[in-house]
Amino acid sequence: MGTVNEWMMENSAGAERYVREWPNEKAGWIALLCHGYGEHIGRYDLLADDLRAVGAAVVGLDHEGHGRSDGERALISDFEAVVEDLHQVAVKSIAGRPGLPMILIGHSMGGMIAARYAQHHGKELAALVLSGPMFGAREVLQQLMAMDPIPEIPLDPAVLSRDSEIGKAYAQDPLVYHGAFRRETLSAMISAMAAVEAGPGLGELPMLWVHGESDLLVPMAETRPMIQHLQGKIYAEKIYPGAMHEVFNETNRDEVIGEVIQFVKRFV
Repeated sequence: MGTVNEWMMENSAGAERYVREWPNEKAGWIALLCHGYGEHIGRYDLLADDLRAVGAAVVGLDHEGHGRSDGERALISDFEAVVEDLHQVAVKSIAGRPGLPMILIGHSMGGMIAARYAQHHGKELAALVLSGPMFGAREVLQQLMAMDPIPEIPLDPAVLSRDSEIGKAYAQDPLVYHGAFRRETLSAMISAMAAVEAGPGLGELPMLWVHGESDLLVPMAETRPMIQHLQGKIYAEKIYPGAMHEVFNETNRDEVIGEVIQFVKRFV
């Protein structure tokens, strides 16, 4: 792994957010990464290095209540605020590299956040990549919300990837949240999905959707209707047979990353 810079950013509400940057002095574009529920941006080191190797400066942050950022663990009450935290990082990154195009890449819950970000700030992006975006999990979230109390059902690491080492590392990672869902977070997730659904399509913004066909956390078929709502004039999708939820950490990750880079290179 190459050089990594990290710092704390104070957001508009005065809370601190951990920012991680994989710098590239010769960068021709910026990749803005958006992580998923319960995890943290440090799990994206391999992806960041792959992107840096093809000319990107890469940056991302730990969302509220995640990783090294402020907040109760895995508690998010308003995803609009999370979107604006991400935008604050984007503005700072663009200011440091004026004129470079920015690509937003979001995974799982981060895919939902990225989609909402694109609805608010799509004119500032060159393209959007959604990996297993959380839209297909709505029914499960609603079922959990109906329970009282919400049972403590930690995520099964075995459903992340066919590479068993990914699940082992996830289970042993002290920065990953392994507890029960918070009711406030579930409610905010459902509201955020509704906001994306009620929001505009992406128009001229190019979008790539990548998804594992065997994703048990966010079923592909249930995700597609929201993707169809979002997709604009330039759209591509890659569905990987046998792949599970974390396609960037799958046994065929080189294929996945290669196709993401091939798509991105059309717009940077």
